[in-house]
Amino acid sequence: MVSKQDLKRVTPLVWEVPTSFRQDMRVPARVYADEALLEAAMGDRAMEQLVNTATLPGIVQHALAMPDMHQGYGFPIGGVAATLLPDGAISPGGVGYDINCGVRLLTTGLPAEALAAHMPALMTALFENVASGVGSSGDLRVNRSELAKVLERGAGWAVERGFGVAEDALHTEDEGCMTDADASALSPRAMERGLNQIGTLGSGNHFLQVDRVSAVYDAEAAAALGLREGDAVVWIHCGSRGLGHQVCTDAVREMQAAVKKYGMQIPDRELVCAPVGSPEGQRYYKAMCAAANYAWANRQVIAHLVRETFRQALPAPLRDAELRMVYDVCHNIAKIETHQVEGRQVKLCVHRKGATRAFGPGRAEVPEAYRALGQPVLIPGDMENGSFVLIGTDQAMAQSFGSTAHGAGRTLSRAAARKRVRGEQLRDRLERERIVVRAGSMSGLAEEAPVAYKDVEGVVAVVHEAGLARRVARTLPMGVIKG
Repeated sequence: MVSKQDLKRVTPLVWEVPTSFRQDMRVPARVYADEALLEAAMGDRAMEQLVNTATLPGIVQHALAMPDMHQGYGFPIGGVAATLLPDGAISPGGVGYDINCGVRLLTTGLPAEALAAHMPALMTALFENVASGVGSSGDLRVNRSELAKVLERGAGWAVERGFGVAEDALHTEDEGCMTDADASALSPRAMERGLNQIGTLGSGNHFLQVDRVSAVYDAEAAAALGLREGDAVVWIHCGSRGLGHQVCTDAVREMQAAVKKYGMQIPDRELVCAPVGSPEGQRYYKAMCAAANYAWANRQVIAHLVRETFRQALPAPLRDAELRMVYDVCHNIAKIETHQVEGRQVKLCVHRKGATRAFGPGRAEVPEAYRALGQPVLIPGDMENGSFVLIGTDQAMAQSFGSTAHGAGRTLSRAAARKRVRGEQLRDRLERERIVVRAGSMSGLAEEAPVAYKDVEGVVAVVHEAGLARRVARTLPMGVIKG
């Protein structure tokens, strides 16, 4: 186990486990945290998992953890690791089971005050129109041939079929499509699980929220993103549903043999991996890209359903509001990217497990509308204390492969949260705070209680002060949907 005494303080907000800590570490393990967040990170196996990540074949510079870190599968959630192509490792545990779980933000152009009286009806309509909950199915069904197109086109597939506008894809990470996707890399079971879940929210920490912009910290950046203090915005947080889960399950099973085949030494079986360039590594990577595209199509269809619901549920003139995309980011992914390492540009496989890309100004991957500014970063918090919009920085490119935190990060397991919180009481308290709640179950609501999460304001303060992203605006919930 790692103790605080094993850590070296590199800067006020960066802590490091040196390679001398354990013989099998290939690089140091670094954590971004203040004292309080570091203490929270020491409460489970997250630090041990980060050290384990530092042993991955081909890993370069550092194994990194963001201030929202907590225990995950293989990698800690909040973990970032980059491996050198072609022989460095690609690990399903470095992406996670919910491939391209991500966040999308829409502006409404409506003052939050104008919506306040209509929130109960609006949230009920959204709850009815956007399927949520464990195993939920939507009204949109596709056959296997059409599903293959979803997997290879992503958000573009949805836009082409009328579920949105071209600007939506332009304002999505990778324009909502990883071009290396290959539908034939998926198992029949993964395909089966994806046939009827496009346009569905799912359960767990996924949510659909209507928020108000409560604070603007950078007026110029906020204006460029279309964010105005006092306006209502919509957050969508979900991923690739059962299809993505199955892709990860299949890859973990296959790579148990690949580890032995390629002689890859790992300290934890949850870190099963294969060389990026190997047949097993490429099969997983192409399937993962396809699952990521499925997630983008899913969020795109949900955004369309949200727009339709605003038109149906609100009176004139509110129903004429134009809901515009700010951005869509993924935070469970592995990307092939070019970064500078030891003074030279190299191709890397960058795993971000519960971490968000935060590319700085000028990178070609940033949409043209934001390129001079930097990539928008979306960091959702809990259902009471709100969320943050930030901008990526040059410092992130230098420090963290252009990565930052993805959310508040859990402090309690779902089981522990259910023991501490009653869903009905939580719902009633939030309603008294004028936060309209719609949930599929009270136990599911309790699992996502604010007490189960770190202080998102503290997490964002660390990434802002460490230079991993620049704070732009904060939003606070008006209405929440949980599966």
